Amino acid sequence: MATITQRNGTYKITVSCGYDVAGKQIRRHKTYKPASNMTKKQIEKELQRQAVLFEEQCQGNIATSNIKFEVFAEQWFKAYAEKELKAQSIARYNQYKDRVYQGLGHLRLDRINSLQIQKFIDNLCEDGLNKKTGGKLSPITVKHHLAFISSVFSYAVSMNMIQFNPCKNVSIPKIIPKERNYFTLEETQEFLNCLQSAPLEYQVFFTLAIYGGFRKGELLGLEWQDIDFNYGIVSIKRTSMYTTNKGIYTDTPKTKGSKRSLKLPDEVMNLLKHYRNEQTKQRFRLGDKWINTNRLFTNWNGKPMCNSAPYNWLNRFCKNNNLKKVSIHSFRHLNASLLINNGVDARTVSYSLGHSNTSTTLNIYSHTFEQAQAKASEAVANAINFNTKKQA
Repeated sequence: MATITQRNGTYKITVSCGYDVAGKQIRRHKTYKPASNMTKKQIEKELQRQAVLFEEQCQGNIATSNIKFEVFAEQWFKAYAEKELKAQSIARYNQYKDRVYQGLGHLRLDRINSLQIQKFIDNLCEDGLNKKTGGKLSPITVKHHLAFISSVFSYAVSMNMIQFNPCKNVSIPKIIPKERNYFTLEETQEFLNCLQSAPLEYQVFFTLAIYGGFRKGELLGLEWQDIDFNYGIVSIKRTSMYTTNKGIYTDTPKTKGSKRSLKLPDEVMNLLKHYRNEQTKQRFRLGDKWINTNRLFTNWNGKPMCNSAPYNWLNRFCKNNNLKKVSIHSFRHLNASLLINNGVDARTVSYSLGHSNTSTTLNIYSHTFEQAQAKASEAVANAINFNTKKQA
């Protein structure tokens, strides 16, 4: 909206054109001098017309001529990402920025179009870019690159520095879900049997992973006040994360829906009580050397357990006991599969897993739900003798 000020028989029309890379508001000005024979009403009418015309002229004509994508992206990290995004997301985007800057960083922010971004994304799909395998980047990694670029452009749009986000028309490789590798019921029972001889902390960790379907960070973030022994409830209120820059730190759960409380069997709660008693004994033995964080899963001195410790221990445990190699996340899929195949509805499964929307659960476990539905239909067919023979 233009503002108009009068001075010495002329009128100054001012239009805001957004903000520059430093966050400073960009203003453009125009001076209008009415003819001497114009009436007051004519001046007002023409002044409004001039203001509208000037606004339209300024539309899209924003001072971004000297702003390259890399310069603005670095500003985005400071002004937006550090305030709005989780540390893990920032760390991921920092890993991608060198590759993105090499492809787009030298280009003017307001001149980058969808075709250029599409070409960059297509180049990411070529062989040789994966440093670990020497092959292609995974589709999910390509998707994250585009998410980084798109977020920078979305911020530029919100600052009125450009009119639209050119990433909206860019396509990415189709993400084909990998076949989930998790234990069968028999393998789970064998795993639990072997777990009886494992250190108590890992007995508790993986028992909770199986019965609760919790994420690794949620398990590592558990504190003793999150355990309600009276009602047998475990509540997820935080997550323990790790990045190279920050080390181990506490964060909010992944989504709003991730904050949840689950009732677990008495056997699990009794194991937790035993573990609490053993940890209390360890605390008394160490005295002043014990660092009280109130976490369930700790190092020997009470500090939060390293995020890689459960994964490394699981690999060794499976190898030593001739068990199939699985990831920690696979216990989450196992939990979901058990719930679905026992007839638990999608909404309840979604809450149990801490998904923000039921649609997320349905998308991830669509095949499992389809299999459960097929079994249900087969059960009905087996229970009812449906005679299809035509009557004579």
